[in-house]
Amino acid sequence: MASREVIEPVTQSSTAQILARRRFSRDVHGISADEIDGLMSSSDGRPFLVVHHLPDVKDEGIPFLMPGIPVTCRVDNTEKYTTRSKVHVGTLYTVRLTHGHFHWVVKRKYKHFQELHRDLYKHKMILHLIPLGRFAKDRQQLRAMSEEMPSLHGTERTRRTSSKMKYLEEYLNGLLENAFCRNDHSMLDFLSVGALSFVTDLGPKGLEGPIFKRSGGHRIQGLNCIGHHQFCFRWSRRWLVVKDSFLLYMDRDHGSINFVLLFDPEFNVKVGRAHTDTTYGVCIENFTRNLVIKCSSYRQTHWWNHEINRLAETSDFLKVQRFQGFAPPRENTLTKWYVNGSGYFADLADALEQAKEEIFITDWWLSPEVFLKRPATDNYWCLNEILKRKAEQGVKVCVMLYKEMEMALGINSEHSKRTLMNMHPNIKVMRHPDHVSSVVLMWAHHEKTVAIDQTVAFVGGIDLAFGRWDDSQYRLTDLGLRETANSDNGVSGGPKPAEPDKQAKQDLDGLTGNTKLWLGKDYSNFIKKDWVQLDRPFEDNIDRTQVPRMPWRDFSAAVHGRAARDVARHFIQRWNFTKIFKNKYKDEFYPYLLPKSQCTADSLSFTVPGSSKARVQVLRSGDRWSTGTNENSILNAYVHTIENSEHYIYIENQFFISCADDGKTVSNGIGDAIVNRILRAHREQKKYRVFVVVPLLPGFEGDINMGGGNAIQAILHFTYRTMCRGEHSILSRLKEVEDLWTEYITLCGLRTHSQLCQSLVTELIYVHSKTIIADDRCYIIGSANINDRSMLGNRDSEMAVFVEDEDRVLSVMGGQEYQAGPLTLALRKECFRVLVGASSDPSVNVDDPISDEFFFLGWNAPAKLNATIYDKVFKCLPDNAVHNMRQLKEYASEERLCDTDPEQAREELKAVRGLLVHFPLKFLCEENLLPPLNTKEGMAPVGLWT
Repeated sequence: MASREVIEPVTQSSTAQILARRRFSRDVHGISADEIDGLMSSSDGRPFLVVHHLPDVKDEGIPFLMPGIPVTCRVDNTEKYTTRSKVHVGTLYTVRLTHGHFHWVVKRKYKHFQELHRDLYKHKMILHLIPLGRFAKDRQQLRAMSEEMPSLHGTERTRRTSSKMKYLEEYLNGLLENAFCRNDHSMLDFLSVGALSFVTDLGPKGLEGPIFKRSGGHRIQGLNCIGHHQFCFRWSRRWLVVKDSFLLYMDRDHGSINFVLLFDPEFNVKVGRAHTDTTYGVCIENFTRNLVIKCSSYRQTHWWNHEINRLAETSDFLKVQRFQGFAPPRENTLTKWYVNGSGYFADLADALEQAKEEIFITDWWLSPEVFLKRPATDNYWCLNEILKRKAEQGVKVCVMLYKEMEMALGINSEHSKRTLMNMHPNIKVMRHPDHVSSVVLMWAHHEKTVAIDQTVAFVGGIDLAFGRWDDSQYRLTDLGLRETANSDNGVSGGPKPAEPDKQAKQDLDGLTGNTKLWLGKDYSNFIKKDWVQLDRPFEDNIDRTQVPRMPWRDFSAAVHGRAARDVARHFIQRWNFTKIFKNKYKDEFYPYLLPKSQCTADSLSFTVPGSSKARVQVLRSGDRWSTGTNENSILNAYVHTIENSEHYIYIENQFFISCADDGKTVSNGIGDAIVNRILRAHREQKKYRVFVVVPLLPGFEGDINMGGGNAIQAILHFTYRTMCRGEHSILSRLKEVEDLWTEYITLCGLRTHSQLCQSLVTELIYVHSKTIIADDRCYIIGSANINDRSMLGNRDSEMAVFVEDEDRVLSVMGGQEYQAGPLTLALRKECFRVLVGASSDPSVNVDDPISDEFFFLGWNAPAKLNATIYDKVFKCLPDNAVHNMRQLKEYASEERLCDTDPEQAREELKAVRGLLVHFPLKFLCEENLLPPLNTKEGMAPVGLWT
């Protein structure tokens, strides 16, 4: 087993020195004795770990064929072919082979049987004549042979048979009964068998064989010398493997995979010189490459063409699916939704502990030091410790991070990458894109996914990062609690805070007895102060004795089986694409990844507790720069959901930028679909509701008392343009309903209050959600915001799941009995109970979401009242009374009731119910909120904000 290469001991270097370079420059090679025993005794197919240990399998001499499992053959067909001389007519034999539950076919001429016999005889003689130590194992197998090698000319009995096929079949079966003969490299070549042939999770045996492949052919800008040209390439001998959803070629001598080509809607196989510029050529195309291989004969060319197409024809990924997506809806899929990070992080931690083979993670931002279970009393549930623990157990951890523009963002992905990769060589981290070389300056990888063993996956809006963990209490303070109790917004009856800790480095070794939920940088209020010095994670970013934290509301989902395979496939596509594109990832330290077959997806090694079955489709936004493909299925699913909703839609999103204007500034049509659906309901005189919940302020650092800064104002401009300002806005286009628009749509934000060191405080709840729910029957949870960046597909990369209930439960809708979906109904009720305060007030009924009683009295009335109370007590911004900058300055200077009469303020706050406040549609309505042209924000393209 090769040793790791350690640059310098961790204990002797500072954080900055450790992060300056990679501690591990070589992969961990070697396979344990237990794993070897498992490979030698496997009778149901090889375990998936073979994929990540191909060099070790070769070095340990583990046979490609499963020991103790017979290989049987049947020669059952012949074809006539004309030789190159066009005089002699030859015979091609079809050999059907079975090994365990694997079945495959090879086509061989009689001369191939002769060559096999000659090679086996030659190898046998060499073993007898040259007593080299490396042949000891083979000699031992020879001694164990009970009889001589079968004769190709047949026994006396086979000579009497009239069929040449019969005696070739008996000859081959005779060889395959001998361990020496069946494991010889010439026999393996004859059988078209390699190291990946019998890996159960890769699906059927498929097609394999030696080929010559031509370099180049990449359909990615910058990867070819001077494009596809017959004078600019080289030929290399490789072993081609074709499975049911991908193909690859590898160097069998070194046991390394050199390239993986996934099947996709542009997959095509062409033969002939016209398509390949070579004799006996086969061109295999997909979104990212035109791969040209060269066969040995005309017959082999057409055989490979036929077999590749036959294997691929059952793949779900060859055709464009619903919503123009890459993956079809998966029936009977176990799934679970999460509101807030607490439940998600806890389930994710337990799922990571179950990982046996692979962990795939994508994030816009990842904080290695984030805790997944809280309060943390040791570092066991710290993310980096979990990943290190799994890596030490042999699990391959692959992480893909967005490589930010450092001048514009402070998420420090370099720190995240180095911290993780310095822990163990089984942890691999890629960052993408390189903005200049890829000509991608404004767009981001915005996905937040985790896939475990390609069996369970999590998709949503929650990064594994600081500030994301929260629960339905949305606490504003965290000074360390003497006792655990349910919060009452900190006004009365809540737990009493202990003395505030000093703003010093949190010692992870001293977590015993810790009661804080947010340690160090995790306690955040990024509008007051954005994150800085992330390489010092356990030092507070803000003074928690003076500044309340900003609660974080978000959604995620768990999926299993085939849908989890789809999430993993997307990760693999991105990983392999990035490996090809960036030179620093082309070495063997960053392996090519292989997707597991859908045929084994229903075999679940573990499940997330509380999951239920539904129809699930994995959606994405992707472009040539991000994934090598083009897709905007999330947008199509949103529009479809709105257009086909019958009773209501509930939208909760970090952004609300829509309503197309012929592509001048905004192109996505989600707002247009909302307008059209409301107008249809109005014309049909049917009850229909639209609930929209967004953050009261965009998530940029800025003092709203001074206007908030250019970035905040820019997002507010496009949000108001969508809601109520300008000819393209939703309310402007609802003129047909006049003042009745309030019967159809409600626009809200979220706010809460508490007590911090005897002072009353309030803060908005940051809505980071990316969710739509419709008719208590379906929902979408993902990473995509409602804006062009997320939805168009050619900008940010995104992932989401569209979940449709297949079962029904009795509910109520519009005062009538209604068949609702159990998953969706529970999700909608969970959202509504918390937002309208029904969790603490049983008199509030959230069963019927569209009834007048709920819509006007249960939802809109408290939203209006809460906004009024917060304005009276705290003079909160944004506020409807502030129409311009002059009024803003005056408003910000007014005395607040919470300061002048705290007791009266407490009395007023007792009337607050839930978290809803109406979105202030008139805030700064007299101002042009677009950034001035002479500022850096004003010089940025409009697409940066939309």
